[in-house]
Amino acid sequence: MIDEKLKSLGITLPVPPKPAGSYIPVVISGNLAFVSGQIPMQDGKVAYTGKVPTERTPEEAQSAAKICAINILAQIKANLGSLDRISKIVRVSGFVNSASDFTEHPKIINAASDLFFEIFGEKAKHSRIAVGVSSLPLNSTVEIDMIAEFTSD
Repeated sequence: MIDEKLKSLGITLPVPPKPAGSYIPVVISGNLAFVSGQIPMQDGKVAYTGKVPTERTPEEAQSAAKICAINILAQIKANLGSLDRISKIVRVSGFVNSASDFTEHPKIINAASDLFFEIFGEKAKHSRIAVGVSSLPLNSTVEIDMIAEFTSD
C-alpha cells in the first residue's frame, strides 16, 4: 500500500545512500528503527549545499528536506523489506545549515514532516526537533534523522 502511495505522489525510492562515516544507516532495537541522519543525496552527490538563507532559499531548503525524507524511507525499506511495516513515526530530528540570524528552521523541516504525513497519514504524527546549525556534513543544507516503530511481520 505504501509503495502505491509513493507511486501516486511521483516518488521513486533511490538505492539508499551509503554511510559517509563510521556508522550504519539503520539500527534496529526491539521494534524501533533508528535511522541515521540523511542528507539530500541524489545520484551520488549532495543536491543542496550551503546555508539558508544566504546561499539557499527557504524553498530550496524545503526541497532538500524532502530528499532527506525520501532517503530515510529508502533506508528503512532496505532494512525492513517493506514500508508497510511502519506502525508509527516516533521522532524526527531536523538540522538546517543556516546563517546565525535565520530562525525559521521549523518551516524547513515541515517539508519532511508533511511528506511523511501525506504518505503514512495518522501514523506519521511524531515528536520533532528542528534546529539551525553552523555547518553540516559535506556542506549539505539539511540533515534529518528518524525513529520509527514497526511491526514484526
